[in-house]
Amino acid sequence: MSELIEKAKQHVTELLTQELDPDFLYHNLRHTQRVVKNTKDLIDHYGLQDKETPFLLAAWFHDTGYLKSKENHEALGCEIAEAYLTAEGLDVDAIARVKKLILATRMDHSPVDFDEELIKDADTSHFGKDNFFETSEILRKELAVLGQADYSKKKWRNLNIKTLKEHTFYTDYAQQVWQPQKEANIRIMEHEKTEKAQRAEKEIAKKEALKAKYKSDSPDRGVQTMYRVTMRNHLKLSDIADSKANILLSVNALIISLVLANMLPKLDNPSNAYLITPTIIYISFALVSMVLSIIATRPNVTQGKFTKKDVADKKVNLLFFGNFHKMPLDDYQWAMNELAQDKEYVYSSLTMDLYFLGKVLDRKYKILRVTYTIFMIGIILSLVSFVVAFQLAGPEANPIVQP
Repeated sequence: MSELIEKAKQHVTELLTQELDPDFLYHNLRHTQRVVKNTKDLIDHYGLQDKETPFLLAAWFHDTGYLKSKENHEALGCEIAEAYLTAEGLDVDAIARVKKLILATRMDHSPVDFDEELIKDADTSHFGKDNFFETSEILRKELAVLGQADYSKKKWRNLNIKTLKEHTFYTDYAQQVWQPQKEANIRIMEHEKTEKAQRAEKEIAKKEALKAKYKSDSPDRGVQTMYRVTMRNHLKLSDIADSKANILLSVNALIISLVLANMLPKLDNPSNAYLITPTIIYISFALVSMVLSIIATRPNVTQGKFTKKDVADKKVNLLFFGNFHKMPLDDYQWAMNELAQDKEYVYSSLTMDLYFLGKVLDRKYKILRVTYTIFMIGIILSLVSFVVAFQLAGPEANPIVQP
């Protein structure tokens, strides 16, 4: 079943990375990964490794319903999970168990057995973490951006106090490990200004300052649009360059074929010797134009490999196939997961992609300019040489009717 879990992980990661509205600042891939990690912690604590599959599948799919709607997303997540797991050949009873666990993550649901208690605790474990205030603030911003609710910080704090006081951790592990921090979080929000609370608030202020500087974790739509439009323009320019090269290649190939078929047989006649030089000039320029057209469109072959150090140092552009086409699938998936979790690296990769595409365009257009210049000069010189040849050969010269 570990293979099925890995496939589900890749599938959900792709869905939440590529299809989820970026306005979901909290209910996104990062939140799902946290829930999966907490689920694994509970599984390991209770020795349920042999029965981990439904828990981990439910953890991966529990928020995929947000891809379709903000309302009743648990039920929609069940539909997405059922469709995928059915296609993967999972039996009906196992799928039903996964759906049951996904529905157990609803905020108003009271668990009816240990399995539901486990997934419920994993989903709400952030209540008992020292980064609760950071995640809570991200959720507040998400609700505002999505137009669901716009809480002031004071109202949001009061709502959080009420929610945490009414909330219950069900498993022994959660009560022992997460409950103490949850109670500390409540005290902090109730303004018990302990030294620990002051440190927590300073840390929150620091993180808020960083967020204000670099904006939110979700990519800014304006920046996305800028990259998208610029990339599309670059690709159009590349297509135009290739089309121009193909036109030159086709035209010159056609002309050379016509010359070889119609002109060369005439050159065997000594009376047509005056045509040899103009013909050679024309064919030479045409061949040079063809060669340069091929060079302009000829792709460069790259090594197609990278190292984990390259990824850690952000020196490899994972968005260009030439940098990874020789890498094993597992290494590439790991690298893409690292990229997806680092907004700065994403923007850096997009920038590198644009830069090197621009370098390719610069090379293409320089070669094409030279090619068109040579083609133009060749046409002019050939025409002039034919005129001169006819003048020197005298009025009786007529290559078309010469025997």
